[in-house]
Amino acid sequence: MCEFFVKADPIQYEQRARSVRIHGVLTSLRLENMVWDILAEMAEQEGCTTNALIATFHDEILAHRGEVPNFASFLRVTCMRHLRRSLQTAEKALEDSKRAEGEPLPPRLAVVADLGNGNTIKRSAA
Repeated sequence: MCEFFVKADPIQYEQRARSVRIHGVLTSLRLENMVWDILAEMAEQEGCTTNALIATFHDEILAHRGEVPNFASFLRVTCMRHLRRSLQTAEKALEDSKRAEGEPLPPRLAVVADLGNGNTIKRSAA
């Protein structure tokens, strides 16, 4: 399993600083290249620029929390949550398709479907 991660192109986790203007204030954000790529994809889906998306996130977290203690970490977690939600949406669509066709669900989808029904994973005592 680790080989998949270890063989990742180092450029993906290399950090790059970018200047972003939020309400006229120029600020610098240092994020990994892959995070910048995901933010760009999210912005495209929202029909805006990456800077506009980042400014929107800043406004929303400020309105919700009253402060923005670690905005770079917030953006990283936002990207991970976006990817997780995308995966869950794709799995749900596949699950619905398989059920409509009367096909059995692959093991991972069976677990995801079971969890979606409010069940929990039962762990055996080791």
